[in-house]
Amino acid sequence: MRYPFADRVKMFKSSAVRELLSIIQQGDVISFAGGLPFEDYFPIGEVEKAYQKVFASGKSSLQYGLTEGYLPLRSWLSDSMKTKGIESKADNILLTTGSQQAIDLFTRVMISPGDVILTENPTYLAAIQVFQSFEAQIVPVDGDKDGMDPEDLEQKMKKLRPKFVYVVPTFSNPEGKVWSNERREHLLKLAYKYNVLIFEDDPYGEIQFKQDQTYTPLAAMDEGRTHVMYTSTFSKTVVPALRTGWVTGPYQVIRMMAQAKQCADLHSSSLDQQALYYLVEDFDLKGHIEMLRVEYYQRMTIMQDYLKSIPTSSISWVEPQGGMFLWVTLDEQVDTTQLLMEAVKNGVAFVPGAPFYVGNPQLNTLRLNFTHSTPEKIKLGMDRLALVLSKLQSGTESPIIV
Repeated sequence: MRYPFADRVKMFKSSAVRELLSIIQQGDVISFAGGLPFEDYFPIGEVEKAYQKVFASGKSSLQYGLTEGYLPLRSWLSDSMKTKGIESKADNILLTTGSQQAIDLFTRVMISPGDVILTENPTYLAAIQVFQSFEAQIVPVDGDKDGMDPEDLEQKMKKLRPKFVYVVPTFSNPEGKVWSNERREHLLKLAYKYNVLIFEDDPYGEIQFKQDQTYTPLAAMDEGRTHVMYTSTFSKTVVPALRTGWVTGPYQVIRMMAQAKQCADLHSSSLDQQALYYLVEDFDLKGHIEMLRVEYYQRMTIMQDYLKSIPTSSISWVEPQGGMFLWVTLDEQVDTTQLLMEAVKNGVAFVPGAPFYVGNPQLNTLRLNFTHSTPEKIKLGMDRLALVLSKLQSGTESPIIV
């Protein structure tokens, strides 16, 4: 049968990372492809105790909940965000099924077909998927390691009148870079000038390697709380399977997103939200995050040291100050999509950079995840990748040149 799908499904695209899974599962392949935390650090015992408390609290814990989410957890988040300088009442917080749903709901209530969204380039590929599904016109802004270029940003704001600007300013995915305070302030100034909303995605902000540095969220700079939507998640610091994220911002926008969420799923799992509340109340989450920072920094350093050891000048990257990724640029003639096939043959995988771009992709880029593998596996995997890159440098590998 020929099924009469809606026109919008033409805009749907599969995730390049998820499509890689079928390739990676072939044989003994060490994967640096996924954006995954390390399973051995999941607080399994504490999560189990938290669920036991939920079940002990009575049958009402299994009932339908509020669309906005479990109020005690929203109140806890309100207090927690104050440590970042973000003032937000519980009523201005919407709990979502991961921060991915926050991106979807916000786009759903803001974008009509053809509306403009400004983004970094490259940027989070799953956000690109969402924007495309709502038929937005996605326009990249020029930038560098410090953030969006102020002149290009203002020119495009003035000319295109975007509905919003999507940014991941702290340990971005995929580049792992951090915006300077000057660039953050400039973006906010332009948002006020041209009356444009900013959607700040901050899933990695807690995984900060240098504790003497301060990275102020845009939401904390937005003193009137009028122009910045802020979303984050527990997936990177607690466990991904709880699928609990949150979003906060201007009250009118949060209310509209809550109505959209009622259409989508009524509410995210209240059972998981209650368990998460008991967990953050009883568990030393701050100490747990500190452990993650130390361990992930060690893994990043091992991976970076291998890159430094490769005898070529045609490889570059920005050293991550936090987060989960290394973004690598190779010689301009290299197509990393083709290179991946050779890497998999040698037992290692990465994500080619092309899917992270909005138009005109740089085919010579790739993303490496350093959080999901043990130090031993990172060493073995990087041995394999270094061998592939060394062969490339010596000219013994041919299918990767375009």
